[in-house]
Order: sequence, then C-alpha cells, then structure tokens
Amino acid sequence: MNSHDHYVKKPSDSTTTVSEMIAWIDEFSVARNWETYHTPKNLAVSISIEAAELLEHFQWTEGGIWRQGQQSLDREAVAAEMADVLAYLLRLSSILKIDLAGSLASKMEENAKKYPV
Repeated sequence: MNSHDHYVKKPSDSTTTVSEMIAWIDEFSVARNWETYHTPKNLAVSISIEAAELLEHFQWTEGGIWRQGQQSLDREAVAAEMADVLAYLLRLSSILKIDLAGSLASKMEENAKKYPV
C-alpha cells in the first residue's frame, strides 16, 4: 500500500479507528526519521503550541463565546489546527503506549462520579 493511500480515500470519524490514525502518524513519522525529535516532552510542547493556535481562531469572539452563524469562522483553518493537535496527541500516545480509548473511558467514568446528572 502506498503511504498516501490513507489520505486519498477520505476517511471519516465514523469509519476510522484510533489505531488506524496512530498507524498513519507513526508511518509518516518513521518515514521521515523523526523518532529522535518525537520525545514525550517535545510532543507535549507541540500539543500545547497547536492548541494555542486553535484558540487563536476564537480569541476575539463576542464575550469569548462563539455561536454558530453569529461569528465568522474559518472552518478549514480550525479543522487544520484540530488535526495538528490530534496528530501530536496520537503520536504521543503511541510513544508512551497509552490506550487513548481506554483512558477516555476511565476519565468519563471518573467525571460521571464527580459530576452526577
């Protein structure tokens, strides 16, 4: 399979697993010999930087709240920043061998106890 085949078929949230996305990021990183740079610290810093870039799109919204249709939003730019955050998070989970789905399930269980309906 060509390394670009993942991106050509336009995957979606409903058809793509976390494991598949991690495999894409790992394959992409290994092909470029980025393992030396992808330390947990560097990846965590990169997540923070990209999250700040995401936040920039909402910086001057009225009252700090974005409402659909009331504020202009460059959806493609926001989606690109979200993808950057996700890519670094997936790579960090791979490097640290952390199961994201299991971690999210545990956190949601903890949150349900902390914040009952």
